[in-house]
Parts: sequence; structure tokens; C-alpha cells
Amino acid sequence: MRWQRKAVRATNATRGTLMGECIRVAETGLTRIVGLLGERELQPGDGLLIVPSQSIHTWGMQFPIDIAVLDGKWRVIATRRDMHPFRMTRMFWKAAAVLELPSGTLDSTSTCVGDTIEFDRVDMAAQSVVK
Repeated sequence: MRWQRKAVRATNATRGTLMGECIRVAETGLTRIVGLLGERELQPGDGLLIVPSQSIHTWGMQFPIDIAVLDGKWRVIATRRDMHPFRMTRMFWKAAAVLELPSGTLDSTSTCVGDTIEFDRVDMAAQSVVK
């Protein structure tokens, strides 16, 4: 995921659990289309935040992922656990973003519909969090 320059830390504020330390942000047309294509795996702590997005697909991917569909206030409005390659979600009309995470992350962080996710910017050069 070298092409994304912006990264955030994702925390489930409702549960007090860290979802990812280096979540890349895909906010341009090209980065949203490419997504995780070409990646061989997603390491624990990594992920992709696609903004804006109302649905995603895993066509061409090589590994399963967990997804959290978020509204404009960063509340989880839908989840999908262990979404395998060559699948597609339905359209979520109230969605503002989709958070893609390593498979098993939603269970390990107890993330469910209604939870609020907080994002803090990460300085990629220093790997430090900026509030």
C-alpha cells in the first residue's frame, strides 16, 4: 500500500479498543478504485479507509477482510466479517466510508453496529500520532 500517503489510527471509541495503527486513507478516485488490489496480505494493525464509499468489492484480492461501513459521524452502520475474495457488498445509501481491516479484527475488537470509530492522523515519516 505504498501509494497512499495519508494514514490514520482507528480506535473503537465505544469499546475502547484499537482497530489499527496504520490505516491508509484512499480518498482520490484512483486510490479508491485500486484499494487493496495487488496486496498479498493485510498485516495486523494495517487497513484501508475508503472515503467516500457506499459499497466495496473484493474482486481480484488474494485474502479475506473484515469491513465496517461508516456513516458521516463515523458510526458503524454495517459490518461484514471474513469477506472472501470475489465478493461484493450491497449499496449502503447512508454510508460515508468503508473501513477495511484484516480478517478477525472486528471480533477481536468487539466492533458492532452502533459503535463510533475515532481516527487520529499518523505522521508516516515519524510513525507518530498527531491529534
